Amino acid sequence: MRYFIEFSYNGKNYFGYQIQPKDISVQEELEKALSTILREKVKTTGAGRTDTGVHAKKMFAHFETQQVLSDQLIHKMNSFLPPDISIKRIFHVKDGFHARFDATFRTYEYYISLEKNPFTQDSAWQLWRRNIDVHKMNEACKILFEYEDFTSFAKLHTDNKTNLCKIYKAEWEQNGTELKFTVSANRFLRNMVRAIVGTMVDVGSGKIQPEDVRNIIENKNRNSAGTSAPAHGLFLVDVGYEF
Repeated sequence: MRYFIEFSYNGKNYFGYQIQPKDISVQEELEKALSTILREKVKTTGAGRTDTGVHAKKMFAHFETQQVLSDQLIHKMNSFLPPDISIKRIFHVKDGFHARFDATFRTYEYYISLEKNPFTQDSAWQLWRRNIDVHKMNEACKILFEYEDFTSFAKLHTDNKTNLCKIYKAEWEQNGTELKFTVSANRFLRNMVRAIVGTMVDVGSGKIQPEDVRNIIENKNRNSAGTSAPAHGLFLVDVGYEF
């Protein structure tokens, strides 16, 4: 039987979601807990692979077992897992339903602090030394909807078969001294959101103009875009399915 897990994690202590040969990952901790509690070797498949230091407020993975799972499994998992990983739900799905390939959209949020804030050092990019024009950044965001090839925002030398993505939402909001960027798409390339954020900050700080984003995308060259924003400000907040 195939089961889905909904969970969240603080990515500070992990080298991303996906299992690494030598470094600790969220997937490794998840599989270790499941295998120990169910007393069988359990492999999981995640909805995606977040980079080192990136957080997830809502993440999904699937696994298979012949056991009928107890209602106490969530409690047992949360007791076994470290404090920075939390299980929200475990539920049965139809055979073949896939955490990665059946996802219809993914949504990320990126946080920037415009003041020196000791309480968001691990969860927001500290940009209190810069003046940021949010209106210009939102003007630049509108250009993203005109394109589907985001090679300029993709990590170099990856195994991507295509760099085509359909962006559904891209918007900056300001609440006092906090900026939040929300972006939703059918899929994302590795490092794509952080590269977009870095480029938008270049727009907001006056280094480039909103219209320059069009040229950056059309160049299809990672060197044309801005520097990637730090990982710790990025959160995966939703993954959509047609259950």
